[in-house]
Amino acid sequence: MTKQISILALLMAFALLTGCASINSPKADPLEGLNRATFKVNETVDDYVLKPVAKGYQAVTPGFVRSGVSNAFSNIGDVGTSVNNLLQGKPSNAISDVGRFLVNSTLGVLGLFDVATPMGLEKHDEDFGQTLGLWGLDSGPYLVLPLLGPSTVRDAVSKVADSYTGYARYIQNVPARNSTQALGIVNLRADLLNTTSTLDEASLDKYQFIRDAYLQRRLSQVYDGKVPQAKRDQLEDDMDVPDGSKTGGKAGGNVTDKATDKSTENAQTAPIAPIAPLAPAAQGTAVPKETDKK
Repeated sequence: MTKQISILALLMAFALLTGCASINSPKADPLEGLNRATFKVNETVDDYVLKPVAKGYQAVTPGFVRSGVSNAFSNIGDVGTSVNNLLQGKPSNAISDVGRFLVNSTLGVLGLFDVATPMGLEKHDEDFGQTLGLWGLDSGPYLVLPLLGPSTVRDAVSKVADSYTGYARYIQNVPARNSTQALGIVNLRADLLNTTSTLDEASLDKYQFIRDAYLQRRLSQVYDGKVPQAKRDQLEDDMDVPDGSKTGGKAGGNVTDKATDKSTENAQTAPIAPIAPLAPAAQGTAVPKETDKK
């Protein structure tokens, strides 16, 4: 209930602040001023809290242990992925995801080892935001969530549904739940240390870079990489600033040099701080892998 109230409060704040949009903001980001302020706070929290903790964790934790932790959270994420594949009308993928979960939970020792991929059970990545998008619900304005990072109004609301297929809701012991969530987030942030360093060096405007990459990648995810041209054109138009200039590349394409594409994909999905209850790692999402959905 608390999470639903939080999302409702977020939407009410959005409605109140819609009139405060920056004059030169693109249509896709009418709250750019507010979003940039939130982004700056998130960056500060990351620089002074999460990143130092992640560096310490990386220094004292062997790589194979961190890999096992990532695999375990990723294995939990397959539960939500299977449900959303079913809701999206992809039963074969849903069955494959269930198979991955069962195989990795047993032969893979509670998901610590990924033995399903070598067996031909492909890893997918679906969430309720993608499901709503496929059902025809527009993403709404771009939104930077405190501590959670890049999102949209649709994706922010969908996190409530995603929480039901994660583990945190079902751990009744509060210290155990918080410790597990913190472990997932810190482990993910440690995995992304090199990635975010590359991102910092590659982009002149980090906020714009992440925003454009997030919107383009989410559109691609909704349509499994096969984005209708009309949707590409719409996003491209929405990314126009009032003077007619583009803020990013073609929708569904690259926003920067290909050398940083993987960095962008990982960085934009990383949680910002370990106190966020709905952060991706806290709900069972490991570092995204570049795979084609079928």
